Amino acid sequence: MYQVVRARLRALVCRVAAARRDAGMVTSEYAMGIIAAVGFAAVLYKVVTGGPVGAALQNVVKQALDGRM
Repeated sequence: MYQVVRARLRALVCRVAAARRDAGMVTSEYAMGIIAAVGFAAVLYKVVTGGPVGAALQNVVKQALDGRM
């Protein structure tokens, strides 16, 4: 009886280990991830190059360059 339980437990552990090996993304998930990253980059670019944010960033850079060492 003990050997049967042990064999079944070993088979279960092997199945779990095999399932974990295939934990990567599939092609459709890669495509959706890339689309989301590009969309986020586009929104971030628009925000950074927009009026108030762009002016604030320019002021920060000017202050950093004008600082004394």
